[in-house]
Amino acid sequence: MKMSPDAVDFIDDGGLTGLLSGPQSEREKVRDVIAKSLAKQPLTVEETAILLRTDDAELIEEIHQAARTLKETVYGNRIVLFAPLYVGNDCVNDCAYCGFQRSNRLSVRQTLTEAELREQVTKLEAAGHKRLILVFGEHPRYDADFIARQVRTVYETRNGHGEIRRVNINAAPMDPEGYRVVKSAGIGTYQIFQETYHHATYAHVHSAGTRKGDYLYRLNGLSRALEAGCDDVGIGVLFGLYDWRFEVLGLVAHAVHLSGRYGVGPHTISFPRLRPACGVSFPGLGSVRDSDFKRVIATLRLAVPYTGLILTARENAAFRREAMSLGVSQIDAGSRIEIGGYTAGQDTQITDREQFELGDTRPLDAVMRELLQDGYVPSFCTACYRLGRTGEHFMEFAIPGFIKRYCTPNALTTLTEYLVDYASPETRRAGEELIRKELDKLDPGPLKTELEARLARIEKTDDRDLYF
Repeated sequence: MKMSPDAVDFIDDGGLTGLLSGPQSEREKVRDVIAKSLAKQPLTVEETAILLRTDDAELIEEIHQAARTLKETVYGNRIVLFAPLYVGNDCVNDCAYCGFQRSNRLSVRQTLTEAELREQVTKLEAAGHKRLILVFGEHPRYDADFIARQVRTVYETRNGHGEIRRVNINAAPMDPEGYRVVKSAGIGTYQIFQETYHHATYAHVHSAGTRKGDYLYRLNGLSRALEAGCDDVGIGVLFGLYDWRFEVLGLVAHAVHLSGRYGVGPHTISFPRLRPACGVSFPGLGSVRDSDFKRVIATLRLAVPYTGLILTARENAAFRREAMSLGVSQIDAGSRIEIGGYTAGQDTQITDREQFELGDTRPLDAVMRELLQDGYVPSFCTACYRLGRTGEHFMEFAIPGFIKRYCTPNALTTLTEYLVDYASPETRRAGEELIRKELDKLDPGPLKTELEARLARIEKTDDRDLYF
């Protein structure tokens, strides 16, 4: 492991703890912070702490409502969908909370062959997926060259109208050359979970001498990625390892650091809670209550207005539906996280092949139908990434509101693809009704005329991928 010579530890445990240990925030200060966020200005760590340092039910509801408003302002009513695809679960780490820990004798180890990977991708395409995140255990065999080959295999695998248009990565931190190799394969976002930003807790749950035992190497993993030319990165923590309020501040501190140093913050933030894992017993399960977790989502939305927030299928379906409006912009759906899970042919989870248990195992079509019935526009759009609207350029487009104007039409074209090629009759009816409503919202003009023409082409021909 090669540390960047200018790596820095930008997490001050004492400073963050001090921000949270002050008195209850004054109402005027909380409302001033909310107003800044609604003006689409990112919050400082100190301002975020003001939102977290209140137990006033009225103020918490104002925070929730502001998050709903901000999400609608920046992203509209779109929800981007993707699926995780686990490629291999060999791992040299021994993380206390993880089903893939090397000492877990109940975990069945497997790495997909190229043929098996193609089978998984073909199955996902047959369901209608266009966006994947490939997940790898941390092991020397899963090096940059290996990951790049898997990415190319995914892109090359086609199934009728089905194709994967964006492949994101969740894997171990690399040195700059490794990131360049992976980037050359055409990846989207490179995601690394810090798991916990609290130094002592990090040391407690990650064994010394393992790849993951080096806090600073992991903390600076995405800095090296950006320096190597990966213009989209994603951060995340696992809620339940330490105080949820501290972790929110850690995420914001990380976003502020990346933005200040590289001119662009994280493209996404993921914030799953601990889940049971086969062969693992960990005391943090259930330590973050639903009410607190809603505050996590709403606070992050206000703190980082232009960052995608990912609510994963670790949460159950009812909670995901309830929490969606608080600022979520991406979810996974139809997810199986067992190695080879998409072709296993089982309705129940195969726990000895999973990293953790999922809470929402509904098929993609059921999730799509619920989103449509709730007034959301499910999107598989990948236009920004293929047109270079990433990194700093993404911010240039997002800040003036271009995202809402371009992404809604692109969401409707990818939704129409899904409805025509994959949807059940009930889902198709719900989708067609929502599309009519969305078209009615658009002002007459060239954009609306062209969009209607493209939707008609998708319905009547084999033309696909008609993005703006």
